[in-house]
Amino acid sequence: MAAESSSSDTQHEAFAQVTRLLADLGHPHAPRWLDVPARTCQEAAEALGLATGQIAKSVIFRRKADDAAVLVVASGDKRVDEKKVAALVGPVGRADAEFVKAKTGYSIGGVAPVGHATPPVTLIDRELFRFDEVWAAAGHPNGVFRLAPADLERLTGAPVADVVQQA
Repeated sequence: MAAESSSSDTQHEAFAQVTRLLADLGHPHAPRWLDVPARTCQEAAEALGLATGQIAKSVIFRRKADDAAVLVVASGDKRVDEKKVAALVGPVGRADAEFVKAKTGYSIGGVAPVGHATPPVTLIDRELFRFDEVWAAAGHPNGVFRLAPADLERLTGAPVADVVQQA
């Protein structure tokens, strides 16, 4: 087996970090390592045999006023409405991969809703509450963990809001 690159080692360490954090917080479901990467909600849903909406995707924005990371944890079958987010937290813009990695400690495709390098401003999409159980990234594209939407509230301390576009 070939040696892994330092980037891969860092990502695997992020998965281990999320695993430890969830255990420390008393979360009953340890993260699961998927055989295939799940960088998109569709890939994660297919790998887990779930509806796309049950994937709790982490979308990062850059708040313009102070360069803070704004994390929106949204249902995988919904599109985040940037205007609704801005109405709650102030004007935001898109975040590039470098910003996401610097602020969260995670690479895009594996951003967990917990354990960020710098605590983000966080909002939880109310549409996640359509489901009894959702799955979120666990620090790596192959890592996911199961939780109830109420657990997401408890683990993040974030408010639930209407932050997605209407169909």
